[in-house]
Amino acid sequence: MDTARSTDDEVGPASEGEPAGPDGKGWRGWVMDVRPLRHRPFRRLWASTSVTTIGSQLTAVAVPKQVYDLTGSSAWVGYASFAGLLPLVVFALWGGAVADRVDRRKLMLFTNVGIAVISLLFWAQSAAGIHSVALLMVLLAAQQGLFGINFPVRSASIARLVPAEELPAAGALQSTVAQTGMVLGPLLAGALIPLIGLSTLYVIDAVALCATLWAVWRLPPLPPLDEGEGSGPGRRRAGAREVADGFRYIVAQRVLLLSFLADIVAMVFGMPRALFPQLASGTYAPWGEGFALGLLFAAIPIGAVAGGLMSGTFSRARRHGLMVSAAVVVWGLAITGFGLSAGLWWAAGFLAVAGVADMVSMVFRGAILQSAATDDMRGRMQGVFTVVVAGGPRLADLLHGTAGSLFGPRVAVAAGGLLVVATMLALTAAAPSFRRYTG
Repeated sequence: MDTARSTDDEVGPASEGEPAGPDGKGWRGWVMDVRPLRHRPFRRLWASTSVTTIGSQLTAVAVPKQVYDLTGSSAWVGYASFAGLLPLVVFALWGGAVADRVDRRKLMLFTNVGIAVISLLFWAQSAAGIHSVALLMVLLAAQQGLFGINFPVRSASIARLVPAEELPAAGALQSTVAQTGMVLGPLLAGALIPLIGLSTLYVIDAVALCATLWAVWRLPPLPPLDEGEGSGPGRRRAGAREVADGFRYIVAQRVLLLSFLADIVAMVFGMPRALFPQLASGTYAPWGEGFALGLLFAAIPIGAVAGGLMSGTFSRARRHGLMVSAAVVVWGLAITGFGLSAGLWWAAGFLAVAGVADMVSMVFRGAILQSAATDDMRGRMQGVFTVVVAGGPRLADLLHGTAGSLFGPRVAVAAGGLLVVATMLALTAAAPSFRRYTG
């Protein structure tokens, strides 16, 4: 049985007889929906995430900074980032299959311990003055491989900790924390490096991970729901066949397939971050290149955080598929507006609107993944989700960088936004079951 309670008890029925919660009237209907925080296991996991997200961002800044300091080359920074992509993809897919076969609590403990150990190894090599880019790339690959296992199992566990009707609100809480960390973490890293040195950032990340270890340790056991069913030597496997089963499951479940396609469309055609440096040094140079670049990179996360804080306006919506479609269309229109903007503040405003739309899309795509997939498939679905989230923006960097060089950055951005709108409307029209999906 899926388990969660609407009180402070550890676990209980997640989808049977739960109260709907606040009716959303008055000002409480506008602010963040915090009903999932009534459930102690989810509250612990969420609170630990709020700490470790910032810690992980410290490492995310420290690694490329150290690579650049060693090489003086932005190309090597890119190579190091790419070194982490393949293990992330491979282990996210495999880790999702493993998450469907073992106790998810134990798997989260194992991977979080591994990530903390790697953070300490990052610190050790930096403190010892080992000037090896190869070692950094190996550590980064190992870290991303463990993250590839950890993220799907962590995400797949949420549906066991809160009632089904609160999944959008839980997704909004998790996403808001992540986006806040993306804003505060890099700012904190930039302020701390001159004061305490780069290597100490790795230690802070490792210490922050202790909060997650404590929270996961206090979770109830999360074994497969069918642990007592079936028999045979193949039931506990988590290999290539099980990964392939996950992809076949996605193709068979049109709602899930459309939710993945919606994210791919939005990110591949409509994520123009590769053009931010060119726009900052050209179109928005009168405002100061450094200021313009920072504002462009911060605008989408700021919008996403604002959307999360106002998630009461949408997290109770029942038409999950329609909300995803509408959010992706708004994202495309906002990106088009950004491409057409000659003024920096207009550009930042459109990117902030895109961030709000991205938050809405994340919330309801996450809710669809949690509710439309059975528990024995949730890990694999989250593994594919991790690959899409990690791979989509990287493909977008390649596409927009090439298009920007050929047609100019503003034309490339605006055309990409319009392509998002047209493609998403076509997909929605072709799949009425998706826009009618209610979760």
